[in-house]
Amino acid sequence: MTGFVGAPMPGTVVSVEVVAGQEVRAGAALVVLEAMKMEHVVRAGHDGIVAEVLVRAGGTVRRDAPLVRVKEAAVTAAAREEEAAVDLDAVRPDLAAVRARHAAGLDAGRPEAVRRRHERGRRTARENIADLCDEGTFAEYGALAIAAQRRRRPVEELIERTPADGLVCGVGEIGGRSAVVMSYDYTVLAGTQGYLNHRKTDRMLELAAERRLPLVLFAEGGGGRPGDTDTTTVSGLDVTSFWAMGRLSGRVPLVGIASGRCFAGNAALLGCCDVIIATPDANIGMGGPAMIEGGGLGTYRPEEIGPIDVQTANGVVDVVARDEAAAVETARRYLSYFTGPAEDWTAPDQRLLRHLVPENRKTPYDVGQVIETLADDGSVLELRRGFAPGIRTALVRVEGVPLGLLANDPTHLGGAIDRDGADKAARFLQLCDAHGLPVVSLCDTPGFMVGPEAEGTATVRHFSRLFVAGANLTVPLVAIVLRKAYGLGAQAMAGGSFRAPVATLAWPTGEIGGMGLEGAVRLGFRKELAEAADPEALFEEMVAVAYEHGKALNAASAFELDDVIDPAETRRWILASVKDHPPRAGRRSFIDTW
Repeated sequence: MTGFVGAPMPGTVVSVEVVAGQEVRAGAALVVLEAMKMEHVVRAGHDGIVAEVLVRAGGTVRRDAPLVRVKEAAVTAAAREEEAAVDLDAVRPDLAAVRARHAAGLDAGRPEAVRRRHERGRRTARENIADLCDEGTFAEYGALAIAAQRRRRPVEELIERTPADGLVCGVGEIGGRSAVVMSYDYTVLAGTQGYLNHRKTDRMLELAAERRLPLVLFAEGGGGRPGDTDTTTVSGLDVTSFWAMGRLSGRVPLVGIASGRCFAGNAALLGCCDVIIATPDANIGMGGPAMIEGGGLGTYRPEEIGPIDVQTANGVVDVVARDEAAAVETARRYLSYFTGPAEDWTAPDQRLLRHLVPENRKTPYDVGQVIETLADDGSVLELRRGFAPGIRTALVRVEGVPLGLLANDPTHLGGAIDRDGADKAARFLQLCDAHGLPVVSLCDTPGFMVGPEAEGTATVRHFSRLFVAGANLTVPLVAIVLRKAYGLGAQAMAGGSFRAPVATLAWPTGEIGGMGLEGAVRLGFRKELAEAADPEALFEEMVAVAYEHGKALNAASAFELDDVIDPAETRRWILASVKDHPPRAGRRSFIDTW
């Protein structure tokens, strides 16, 4: 059977791919037509032999005009093999050009820049990202971007020296969960924020918002870049990066990593993060040396601006990691608390808790040991340890369930809450609330710090932050009185009231009252003490009576506590209180940076 193959449309014959007598397989190209500036391949409908070619290159044809006559016939094996032979490893020139451009920006294509980085004991942006993300999951955005400086530098130089415009970014998986990852590249124009660099940043922040993805930012860099010429920008104040980063607060977990120099705009983005992890060599400042000197404020070396000891003591840095590798591991660990319960866990012998708080109410103890014993083995990640030491804040797990934990430290000011402690605790409550972590509060406080010196630090406002944060929690709170629970400070540790938590408990060592025992006796029995023959003996006697009255057992009998429990049963109580607890409506929209 012989049939004609017709033109599917009017057009011009670009090429004829067969000759008379040639064997063709079904689907083989016969003629290429051009129509509407597109080429269209006309193919054989069945196996056969070309009987006649009716057109030539350059000619025009009408729709349905015969192009080739093919006689249906079985084709030889050789014809089938020839038609099917495709070199899958062959690289076309267009693909080769794309590969070359990508390779130029990778570490292997920049050996000198990588060598200088390693000589300083530092890792490259790509090395950090490879370590952070699960293997093979990182998809990079904007890898082919270059600095917007074509008016002042050759394109070839920009490709070589400004790959990715100094920002390596994309989406990868961290512990099996997708996340946005952004790393300024200090080997490219000192990690500064250029025109396309900001556009890439905005693109990634938009993706994080739309897909509700956690974000990890490696913030090393010098801030805004004044040298980009390929723009119509006058001031750059309409850039949306900082606004977009601020909008993510409270919506997704934000992790910032600072290593090396992090100044100006880079530091501003870092400061928006929920948690800041830094290495000992980090310098963090809202202005670098050039900005400080330009403002007539003196001349400083980068190492003098915001060193790690300063930024840890003042609360800017949450966790100090020994190096970049440890910082990456801490970031992975931090994000793991927001991915649900851990399946595998072990815990210390809970009977140890019965012996960690001394029977003598005046003997100090290590609340850190209480936290480590109460939580699953290896699950405690403490935040802002170097700031406001009277309050301990940590992410923990109990039987794999992630929780936020807040505790007074009686070795600092006897557990009294000072201004910085109140700020630290209030912000931690916001963090837990925003990301849905139930809170456990371990209370051992004589109350808020008072007196003229304390009031000079604006304690009225700072202390009240704890009440506002506690009253607006949408996650369950469990309060456990370890020893002292006095006055407004104790109420603040319980979310504002002993009735605010889903469970308010005490260990046998617990004692509660409207104010500290000693102060209450001296204030309430001033006349009796003044008239006593032995005021100190009477005072001690009255304190003992007040202590008995305020013991946890007595308070529980008046139902001011839900129960007094065996410390070894604390984990069971926590889980019973927080499991399957529906979140309240009205989750907060952002987390204070402070």
